[in-house]
Amino acid sequence: MSTRVALDTSALMMPVELDVRLFDELERLLDAFEPTTPQAVIEELRRLSEKGGREGTAANVGHDLATERCLVVDTEASYADDALVELAREGAVDYVVTNDRPLRDRVLEAKRPVIALRGRNKLAITQP
Repeated sequence: MSTRVALDTSALMMPVELDVRLFDELERLLDAFEPTTPQAVIEELRRLSEKGGREGTAANVGHDLATERCLVVDTEASYADDALVELAREGAVDYVVTNDRPLRDRVLEAKRPVIALRGRNKLAITQP
């Protein structure tokens, strides 16, 4: 079974906002992985993409990446961060990718490792 990696909104916006080659970086860290994202993240990206500007562009690219490359899963939670914590707690994913500090802390409390930006454009794993 491959490694399941849940991507949050900030992770999916990294390619535009932070010039991070998201999937290349995940491959470097994990070799093979199965990208997953909750439906709540898709909704959040869709809402953000309507704003326009750089954030809207980043959200639009993130939405496309998520719908084209990720397994989209339903969760009980309708709020994106809660949905990601739910997946981590239930053991439905092996890692959560985020640059959101409060979310990172909640995932680590749920005893799941977090992948986040380290330096300019490299990702690194933080163990709980």
